[in-house]
Amino acid sequence: MGWSKPLRLHLGVLVVASLLFTSMPIIWLAFSRGSDAAVSAGVQQMRGMSLRLIEGYRNTLQGGMEAVALAATLPQLASPPPQDIKAKQEFFLEVLRNVPNATSIYTGYPDGSYLQVINTGRRDISQTLAAPDGTAFAIRTIAGRQSANVISTLQFLDIEARTIGERNVEYASFDPRQRPWYQAVVQDGATVSVGPYITGTLGVPTLTIAAPMRDDAKVVVGINIHLQTISRLLDARQISPRARAYIIDAGDDLVAHSDPDIMSRIIATWSRTAGAVEATANGFDTSLETVARLRRDPAFANGGLARVELDGESQLVQIAPVSVSGLFEGSTAAIIVPMEDLVAEAHRLLLHNLLIAGALLAAGVAASVLLSRMVSRSLNRLADEARRIGDLDVGEKAVSHSWITEINTLATALAASRHAIGQFALYVPREVVRRIVNPEGRTVVKATRQDVTVLFTDIRDFTAISEQHSPENVVDTLSAYFELLNTIAEQNGGTVVQYLGDSIFVMWNAPVEDADHAEHGCRCALAMKAAVDGLNEENRHNGSPELFTRFGLHTGPAVVGSFGAISRQQYTAMGDTINVASRLEGLNKEFGTSILVSAAIRDAVGERFVFRPLGLVQVKGRAEKVDLWELLGESGDRGNSSQSA
Repeated sequence: MGWSKPLRLHLGVLVVASLLFTSMPIIWLAFSRGSDAAVSAGVQQMRGMSLRLIEGYRNTLQGGMEAVALAATLPQLASPPPQDIKAKQEFFLEVLRNVPNATSIYTGYPDGSYLQVINTGRRDISQTLAAPDGTAFAIRTIAGRQSANVISTLQFLDIEARTIGERNVEYASFDPRQRPWYQAVVQDGATVSVGPYITGTLGVPTLTIAAPMRDDAKVVVGINIHLQTISRLLDARQISPRARAYIIDAGDDLVAHSDPDIMSRIIATWSRTAGAVEATANGFDTSLETVARLRRDPAFANGGLARVELDGESQLVQIAPVSVSGLFEGSTAAIIVPMEDLVAEAHRLLLHNLLIAGALLAAGVAASVLLSRMVSRSLNRLADEARRIGDLDVGEKAVSHSWITEINTLATALAASRHAIGQFALYVPREVVRRIVNPEGRTVVKATRQDVTVLFTDIRDFTAISEQHSPENVVDTLSAYFELLNTIAEQNGGTVVQYLGDSIFVMWNAPVEDADHAEHGCRCALAMKAAVDGLNEENRHNGSPELFTRFGLHTGPAVVGSFGAISRQQYTAMGDTINVASRLEGLNKEFGTSILVSAAIRDAVGERFVFRPLGLVQVKGRAEKVDLWELLGESGDRGNSSQSA
């Protein structure tokens, strides 16, 4: 350790020596290849940033479509207002919070009733509605159109959804049944995309995604996206100050444009014609004819990047289809960037920094070759250790030493990281830790909707057990119990998400995908029950308390990911599936059973397990009853089969 020298000393000597002998050849190569590299870099930058821009627009449409698809399944939306009005409003408000680019979401009914929740974040929308200061959302309600006591109000809410104003509005001029989105859905009986067209409430041009309710095809739910919002999503100035982007429909008509001036002219055209784009709209951008020709070329059927001559200069054109799940069929996004804009800065920097960059690059390459002989062994050891840490092989190991001070510092830091991650893995599911430390760990943070199987356990009369035994005895018993259940859960592919007092929450199909998650959940529950029975046999002999465990198992969709404050997150799952599983566990007390599952579990695993039907049961906090089954064993277990018989 005492004779090791800093890495910068070794590199400094080598770099100076390398610069003296290698600078001239590198300078020549840099000049000869710099221009081509600048063009190539510009093209790659254009491609990457363009696709991200188009993906942002497509994600907005996708988010709207998913919100409408979810809304179409909610039973509380099927009845016209004012029935379930609070539940309807709360759901619509939550949609607008999660789809911030949506202007409004609404439902139209066959009796002419209408409920719409509007995001008033845009100034023009707030001004159109004459909303009071502090308004974040507006709710338009039309109910009882056929009665003498018609309800037609416009309610204003702040960001916390508190009412700050309300007024009556004229209803006769607006009938949802006459709107294009309603008529299109009723006619087709399926999810449709409509627009652009002028909205009835706000009087602004918009794109709409609408769908029939699952239980009543004449009840239609829709979501609007303002064309100005589309224009903002298409803002291509991050690529180049002269870059522009736009959307054209299946008829090659201009729908939205990133240029605010052109967008204003498009909106003005829509406002005048109130239903069809005039031919002059396609004269707003001289590249439209070229883009229309490109997308009819079979080579660009799925989009692509082309270099064309426009307006007297070379330009790059990126096109991509932007239909989502069959909606907005034929729509194409186009991004046009002058080639000069992409390479001008690169050329300037090339001339300015060529000597320095070339010399440093050459010196770095030559020095790295020589230095690798001195440091490769130590670096390889550190790389192996880093890989082991990434695989959560965090057993304590001796810190490796090198004659380079920086490598010693890195080895010490890796040892500290190993210890920290090892401690972290004790409190967070190991697979979650593995993904967090992985370079692609961002996928753990984002909450996503997916199917999961959920198991909840609880110890019967644990409070009484705690009172009858010493705290030390209870802690020892509970620790052995948790270790047993945790091991079984991992053996069956489950992730223990939380310890809740004397209960545990186990999940399958997240964070690790598992096609047979329902089957593994059943097998885990049976294995846990058998293991706890064995543990209780030991406890009876050594005087420890017996732990009779109840299990609740359910499968279905949930939102899975990291939740919590900015400074403190927790990986968990939320949704009705989680609540039902928890309720099933509690119902064991009522039925005198050990393992209760839902019909969803039984349907998922088929005949691979033996069940006993218990009928439909009302679950606390849920309007619909749950078809309840007791899990008895696997089909191959003759003892369980006879019991079910």
